[in-house]
Amino acid sequence: MFSKKPAPEARNTAKPMATGNGTFSVIGSDVTIKGDIVASADLHVDGRIEGDIACASLVQGESSVIVGTITTETARLSGTINGSISARDLTVLRTARIEGDVQYDALTIEQGAEVEGRFSHRVSSKAADTAAGNTPKPTGDDEPRLTLAS
Repeated sequence: MFSKKPAPEARNTAKPMATGNGTFSVIGSDVTIKGDIVASADLHVDGRIEGDIACASLVQGESSVIVGTITTETARLSGTINGSISARDLTVLRTARIEGDVQYDALTIEQGAEVEGRFSHRVSSKAADTAAGNTPKPTGDDEPRLTLAS
């Protein structure tokens, strides 16, 4: 007489977060990874990583800890890092604590950020061509930029 229809199965309708590079991978605050990470996608890290990271773009959360080398095109860092960093466009937020050398093309540092290490501007393609005897066309993009954020 009375019948109960089974509840329909919940469907996962969540879509992956997309950026210009396609996908965006998230490492949650409850995750610890011991090993190297290589990603063609953008990466958001809130957890702990003990290993080297190579990715297109890196966003680091305030509570995140990375122990290893970071190689990326763009990085926005706000957690703790113990290792060297190489980035084309680097932003170091006020909550960041970095222990290691930093190589960059463009650099922004907020007041309050702590860095124990050496900063060095990466050799641009223009400087490398000039050293090799080639004379590249001026683009205006090869000059180092340093921005101090308040």
